[in-house]
Amino acid sequence: DSIHGGRFIKPGRVVILLAGRYAGKKAVVIRCYDDGAKERNFAHCLVAGIEKAPLRVKQDMSEKKQTRRLRAKPFVKYVNYQHIMPTRYLVTNETIDMKSIVNEEEMGSIGSRKDIKKSLRNLFLEKWRKRAAIRGERGVAAHVEFLFTKLRF
Repeated sequence: DSIHGGRFIKPGRVVILLAGRYAGKKAVVIRCYDDGAKERNFAHCLVAGIEKAPLRVKQDMSEKKQTRRLRAKPFVKYVNYQHIMPTRYLVTNETIDMKSIVNEEEMGSIGSRKDIKKSLRNLFLEKWRKRAAIRGERGVAAHVEFLFTKLRF
């Protein structure tokens, strides 16, 4: 289990969820619990991901269609290490700062989770719109672009 604990799964790593409601969806690791916690007695991590990524829009689309296609649906959850697959991609805090939005204290209640999801949606939409600016930074673009693209298999 040393593969899971120290080397691959660290905060900022883009992972693919393998089981459950969000199977096949991409997420970013926010915090790792290698030794487990009081309520979860197994190695797990806190992830934030995109259930539905925004779609591309063109200038000739109507305003209504553009706003509909730009919707994003995020999720936040604790996941067992057994149910995630790490990818080669990393999203740093400078690129997308999710650590400031997602913290363990607010994960307890449903109302605060909704607030977290709203702020994550706004963050994802902001990064989606500023993809062209991010593309200028070498290497960073591929990592952010991978997070937003739908998994094809």
